[in-house]
Amino acid sequence: MNKSFTSSKQVFEWLSGFINLERGQKPKSFNLDRMKILTELADNPEKCAPSIHIAGSKGKGSVTGMLAVMLTAAGFKVARYMSPHVTDIRERICLGDQFFDDDVYCSAGDELRGIAEGNLPQIFDSKNPDGSEPTFWELLTLLFFLCTRKSKCDVMVVETGMGGRLDSTNVLDPLVSVITLIELEHTSFLGDTIAKIAGEKAGIIKDGKPLILAKQNSEALEVFKNKAQEKNSPLYYFPEIAELTNVNITPHCTEFHLALSSSSLRVLSASVPPCKPLLFSIPLPGKVQAENAALAITALKAAFPKIADETLRKGLANLKIPARFEKIAEQPLFIIDGAHTPESLALCIETFCSLYGKGGILLFGCAADKDEQTMAKIAHSFFSKIIITTPGNFKISNPQKVYEAFAAITGKEKTELILDTKEAVEKAILFAKTSHGGTETRSEDESEYLPIFGTGSFYLVSEIRKFVI
Repeated sequence: MNKSFTSSKQVFEWLSGFINLERGQKPKSFNLDRMKILTELADNPEKCAPSIHIAGSKGKGSVTGMLAVMLTAAGFKVARYMSPHVTDIRERICLGDQFFDDDVYCSAGDELRGIAEGNLPQIFDSKNPDGSEPTFWELLTLLFFLCTRKSKCDVMVVETGMGGRLDSTNVLDPLVSVITLIELEHTSFLGDTIAKIAGEKAGIIKDGKPLILAKQNSEALEVFKNKAQEKNSPLYYFPEIAELTNVNITPHCTEFHLALSSSSLRVLSASVPPCKPLLFSIPLPGKVQAENAALAITALKAAFPKIADETLRKGLANLKIPARFEKIAEQPLFIIDGAHTPESLALCIETFCSLYGKGGILLFGCAADKDEQTMAKIAHSFFSKIIITTPGNFKISNPQKVYEAFAAITGKEKTELILDTKEAVEKAILFAKTSHGGTETRSEDESEYLPIFGTGSFYLVSEIRKFVI
């Protein structure tokens, strides 16, 4: 008989034994029936508190974090589930924006191990046609639900891992579903068109429950409208119910005004406050973060309409999310962001160059399933030096292919391949300190050194952060 866990480190080390990187994920790795069996064996901890469920291709992590801090400011005990982590795996399973007490992870881990190492193989053999065992992601999600129940949390804010329809989190019946912008991603699992991917994300829409939807292209929007109608789910399409104005970006924060239409407020809120634009500020630079915050605010007004606007402001002002346009060094200036889709990369580069000018250094790496050619076309002209490296070892990557995509546009003099990430970080810093000249425009944080932007993958920026901070 196993001894009880005595630290969260032991819990996650045990859980990591279910990761099979060599075999990798396959389409049959996603099977919601397995997750339903697991939650039933655990006496359905996913039902222990109301929830808000978030899916999308970009911005879903930021929206999840923003919802958590606003609900915390309102006095709720909030369980937050996000991925990936940047420095500590406990970032995935949090109480608000803090870790749970270690005894919560240990107690939940004991319960999880009891389920996983009991009669689980026999149960799965009998109930699943393929006899497949639970995945790391399913067990991690169940651990989150168990931590939530152990801590008697008031509400859960839950980000999907991949897709939505078959994601392990989709055992939830949330108060509100939120879907951020859809892009082509994970095409081997979710489909090779926007419509197919939107169809997978739309799987989180539940019968009769509101959907808060970010701006989409026409193809994705049509899918979401049809699914919402099928589910009798009220659809609140952000461009039709809200207006984001006066966005002001500084190196330290983003201010913006948000106005919700009176008609939407009558539905979203118990009472109709004045429809004048409300001023908010978040300690993250970037218009995209203002858009994420506005989406999160709208979702909260649907789920918890009695929360005061001043409470929402207070919560957002305390927002801390690693690797979202995060400054990790001053001399030279070093910004990291986990942008891993063409749209998110373009928006981050726009913010970076507006604050620190063109001609800096790009340190880039992405997983093998990303669109490196499109991202190379987007990024190449904004930097004087581009270093391609390995984005960690958690996901399969092909740095050589990424390098060739960039070098085909920029030439080999401007772009360099350094497989070892630590060496790549050191080379970027050295180049920033020794290169002559400067960026075309300079910010209030003007430095004699070139600024560095590390991006392309959360797994890469996690490695960068480890070497720099």
